[in-house]
Amino acid sequence: MKLNILLQGALGRMGKAIKSAAAERGHRIVSEVDLGDRVADHFSGINMAIDFSHHAATRELAHCSAERGVPLVIGTTGHSEEEKKEILELIEPVPVVWTGNYSLGVNLLFHLTEQASQILPNDYDVELVEIHHRFKWDAPSGTAEELLRRIRAASQRSNHVPVHGRKGITGARTQGEIGVHALRGGDVVGDHTVVFSGQGERVELVHRAADRMIFARGAIHAAEWLIDQAAGLYDMHDVLGLKQG
Repeated sequence: MKLNILLQGALGRMGKAIKSAAAERGHRIVSEVDLGDRVADHFSGINMAIDFSHHAATRELAHCSAERGVPLVIGTTGHSEEEKKEILELIEPVPVVWTGNYSLGVNLLFHLTEQASQILPNDYDVELVEIHHRFKWDAPSGTAEELLRRIRAASQRSNHVPVHGRKGITGARTQGEIGVHALRGGDVVGDHTVVFSGQGERVELVHRAADRMIFARGAIHAAEWLIDQAAGLYDMHDVLGLKQG
């Protein structure tokens, strides 16, 4: 089905990428919404809403989407717990995909990392390395934080603690730690490597992002999947069919 999309955050970097990704797939951006626009005035002739804007703007879009029965893809981040709670209540009547990372490859990496952490025994040491461009403000990255959460979701590593970098005479590595390392430089879009090291072997799971369009294409992929779903809250594991049970 071809999508007629309301795009909130159309003037931003991700908004521009979403427009390109939608055009690649033959979909139309019917309405563009940005700061200062009244969202309710832009719902004519659409069957999908996509939000890559500011956390304070998501609530109004969620309200309008629920009121009009329009599916919603949320890629905006930075919501407070109170904002999240309010938005979750508003979107109950419609299908919604909400995640902070729409890259298909990254979401597969999340899944494989959790599986590897569950399968490989506790005596395999885990290290996590991420590389981003020199202008990135936060460390570790949000993707690295999610990888860390999934590593610890495995029962045998639930009590392991992150160690952010190492310096000086650290002594032997303990079994109950997960090394987390943030590298910054140049124009790197984002590389993430998870290393499971055992005696005599090493398993590495790697994802390298070369183009920010991967996030926009992933969001459009999610929208194409979402249009046929029942009301409910979904994430990219649902979109990719990775959830078990």
